[in-house]
Amino acid sequence: MDTREWRDTIAAAQAGDRQALDELVAGWLPLVYNIVGRALNGHADVDDVVQETMLRAVGNLGSLRDPDSFRSWLVAIAMRQIRDRARRRTAPAPLAETAAGDAADFAELTVLRLQLEGQRREVAEAVRWLDDEDRQLLSLWWLEVAGELTRRELAAAAGISRQHAAVRVQRLKERVETARGIVRALDGACPDLRELTGRWDGRPDSVWRKRLARHIRGCGYCGDTRETVVPAERLLVGIALVPLPVGFTLSLALGGKTAAAAAGAAGAASVGWSAKVMAALTQPAVAVTAGATIVAGGAYVVVQTPEAPPPRAVSSPTAASTARPPAVPSTSPSATPSPSLSPSPTQRKVELYGTVVDAVDAAPDPDARPAALPRRPEAGITSSWGAKAVMQHRGETVTLSGQGYVLVRWQIAPQDRSGSLAMPTWTALKGKLFHVASAGGRRMDDPTGPDTTGMGGPDTGYTVLPAGTQQMWQNEYFYLDGSVDLTVNERGASYGLTVFPSSWKAADQDVNHGPPQGAIRYGLVRDNGEDTAPVPQYVTRTTPADRATVAQRSRV
Repeated sequence: MDTREWRDTIAAAQAGDRQALDELVAGWLPLVYNIVGRALNGHADVDDVVQETMLRAVGNLGSLRDPDSFRSWLVAIAMRQIRDRARRRTAPAPLAETAAGDAADFAELTVLRLQLEGQRREVAEAVRWLDDEDRQLLSLWWLEVAGELTRRELAAAAGISRQHAAVRVQRLKERVETARGIVRALDGACPDLRELTGRWDGRPDSVWRKRLARHIRGCGYCGDTRETVVPAERLLVGIALVPLPVGFTLSLALGGKTAAAAAGAAGAASVGWSAKVMAALTQPAVAVTAGATIVAGGAYVVVQTPEAPPPRAVSSPTAASTARPPAVPSTSPSATPSPSLSPSPTQRKVELYGTVVDAVDAAPDPDARPAALPRRPEAGITSSWGAKAVMQHRGETVTLSGQGYVLVRWQIAPQDRSGSLAMPTWTALKGKLFHVASAGGRRMDDPTGPDTTGMGGPDTGYTVLPAGTQQMWQNEYFYLDGSVDLTVNERGASYGLTVFPSSWKAADQDVNHGPPQGAIRYGLVRDNGEDTAPVPQYVTRTTPADRATVAQRSRV
């Protein structure tokens, strides 16, 4: 919709046209959600701040004199609500506590929902390392660079002059570049950085930002950038808004007023509310009657009369998955039907999920190309640790949920502590989990230097796998449709796991081509695209008191 059409829509909404008001809310909610979500980095308060912003905008729409200024007026309301929220939190909880209550890391949503890769992904992940004030400005500058806001609107929303905005944006760019350097270094393999972060809990904060930035400035390894670093503003040009998440609910109720009465001229007759259901990505908007509760594959807005009880939003993984349209045609079969007590002779035998027999796999020839990796549906994976979980201590757990691919990267350090390795375990599984591929260019038992194993040597000692364990590779890929916990159970050998939400494209690239430098073999595809594909050996639907005791068998 162009500027003139929006002007007409705003004028109609001010005059009491409820359909125009619906279009206004539906059209501008994604912009408000992106500003608030990025400023608060997905904190659990995002929904409340978005709700309050839209409530105030609808309630005060009649006071807007110039429809052309609607966008800057709306953005300014959003920024005021963000600042008010910050002032109300006069005694903020420690970072670890507040992070645990976050609804969804917005940097992670940006990467997953916009499918960012390379340096664009690096910029999105760098947001976590910024202070609150910088994130607020970034939420505006990001949208300015992406073409959603003008510099005049940015300055007005921030409550500063355009000249002051230019200075603050320049300082912000410098801090973003520092944060990008930290993200880049943590993805590297600097041994000194690994030692420095040995006691880091993996959650960004200002103290660790300063420590890591100081290390990078004095480290030839971390400071050596092998590729041209593209300025952030060039990477963000034209990036779309992050779609509203599945299950996002906006419920507007203005005391005794309806939408049209609140937005229209004084004395306008009260009329019933309508509702606009907005689906993320491709679902069309659908108008429904007041008080309805709908899930339509994306976000939905519930607009209700004051007399109607508030509808209950469905946000369980099951409800979300049933409403979600498949991203690509599924190659996996439908859910296994319950077996009949007296199957007829014509019934086809249905293979059970996870019936692959465990065995130690033989090492393929380094030059043997792997089989094709079947493509399963992807709707995105969310992680309780954000886009990258770095787990280095016994008992650390990451919760993964959604539909898509997960990369588990091994880092074994026998020089720190060799001995028998206690395998990580997958517990509390709901849905299905498959072990689809191994890659990374190196198998753990490949030779390194004079040694005959990639898991140690005579001088440092060896890391020993439990008998019968499938040989691991540097990168292990899994496919999840549901939710599951992954726990580090380190007891003897020293190792760490880095867990990333990934994609079929990334897995296929890794398996077939390996890293650009130092690859010594192709990967291994384990997935056949069916329910009979392997599941991890250490997996259970229960949550045992000691997760290190999960039985080693691929049957769930």
